[in-house]
Amino acid sequence: MSSLYAATPVTSVDVDGTQLAYREFGDQSGVPLVLFSRFRGSIDDWDPAVIELLSQERHVVTFDNAGVGFSDGEVGANITEMAKTAVEFIKTLGIEKADLLGFSMGGYIAQRIALTEPELVRNVILVGTGPGGGEGATYPGPDVEHWVNAVRDPELTFQALWFNGKPTGKAATRAYMERIYTPERPERANVTAEAGAKLRAAIVDWWEGNGSTLPELENIQHPVLVVNGSNDVMVPTPNSFLMAQRIPNAQLIIYPDSGHASLFQYPETFSEHVLKFLRDQENGGLK
Repeated sequence: MSSLYAATPVTSVDVDGTQLAYREFGDQSGVPLVLFSRFRGSIDDWDPAVIELLSQERHVVTFDNAGVGFSDGEVGANITEMAKTAVEFIKTLGIEKADLLGFSMGGYIAQRIALTEPELVRNVILVGTGPGGGEGATYPGPDVEHWVNAVRDPELTFQALWFNGKPTGKAATRAYMERIYTPERPERANVTAEAGAKLRAAIVDWWEGNGSTLPELENIQHPVLVVNGSNDVMVPTPNSFLMAQRIPNAQLIIYPDSGHASLFQYPETFSEHVLKFLRDQENGGLK
């Protein structure tokens, strides 16, 4: 059965001559919550269980960056370039202030925007992500390369990289896939191999320290919520501790018995934590 989110029409907007696709969901008032997706993820790869819960209180905007999913154009050469395109997208929509939520690679982009366009940003949620390469960072292991490059079974790959091999992880994998891979899912929702290769190159560049936010984390002055699973193998969980320690106004949540996609394993709990974080900031922050 199609979700309310997936049934929402995809809209596009011209950003510097490129049509970028997006969806708006929920009450379109207040400060928008703009979501930045993962490696090889389109707007149809956001879990509707999360989107629909967040939109009960927030104006949620999801979009595909250039060359990804429903958007036209070419994939940005690096994270900094992708962040610039994202900023132009936000400004083209007429958004003057936004809350940012970045998952995985999307978290790299959200960090870069917070540093380069601080006046555009109100609050930041960083999920299953890290600050890039450099001293203090914990790097993904070789098992990640095996699953990214060699295995073609999506369920096995998601289970290995996003969840875990326990019954809880297997159940979370199956539930997520059933919510995402519906009969109504269009072919364009699947990121092409060419786009995926360019995204992967940008991620490798990030982990090599090119554009990494690691030396600049102390300069992120916004309220930040850092979220991860207890055993993230894609962007190892110690990186979440590192960000929470170095970002001056950061909070950290680690979910038990979970990995990279903890937000999709615990959609209700994650959504409530995000909404509470945003409500708290509107009410003056932690008491």
